[in-house]
Amino acid sequence: MIIPARFNGPPNSGNGGYSAGLFAGPAGETHRAVTLRRPPPLDTPLSLLDGEVRAPDGAVVAEVGPADEITTVVPPTGYADAVDAATRYAGFTDHPFPTCYVCGPERTDGLRIFPGRLPDGSTAAPWTVPEDVSAATVWAALDCPGGWAIIEAGRPYVLGRIAVRLDRLPATDERCVVRGALAAAEGRKALVHSTLYAPDGTVLARARATWIAVAG
Repeated sequence: MIIPARFNGPPNSGNGGYSAGLFAGPAGETHRAVTLRRPPPLDTPLSLLDGEVRAPDGAVVAEVGPADEITTVVPPTGYADAVDAATRYAGFTDHPFPTCYVCGPERTDGLRIFPGRLPDGSTAAPWTVPEDVSAATVWAALDCPGGWAIIEAGRPYVLGRIAVRLDRLPATDERCVVRGALAAAEGRKALVHSTLYAPDGTVLARARATWIAVAG
């Protein structure tokens, strides 16, 4: 496996959701959980053996295994409301990784998912599905909207673990809505949920993730 450089999160490592979706492989289209042990390296051959993703030097990058049932969904909101929420995306003014493939405002070739807060603190974003959509793309789309339910100015977080249930890939050019919500936070850890909705309101995919605050 190789994570091409364009799928970055922080400048020199893979976007957590995309990387995890790639590591999950074909099983990422059902139920899979991925725990990231170190920043996924870009343009580097990685191997998967016995549930461990390893770098060429043998370092464990991630652990892959079955996921418990994901029952929680973030309630749907209308597309127009998601468009309105995106205008309030905090990452436009303070983003720890502005070139992130998923939510970086400086990227013109990324997913351009800009999750803004709703009054209840949850996030919503519109997403026009790209032509090269894959299971890893959906994992990426579910990643950042959950994170932005906890990220605050001057306090960056990164993905630690994500589990995804993918029911159906969205179609190219579908105008979907992605939702995120904080479930619990303690110390440097936060548990979040995210949900991808089709234009007709059908749940396409859902995720449960743990985000870790970056030590100052």
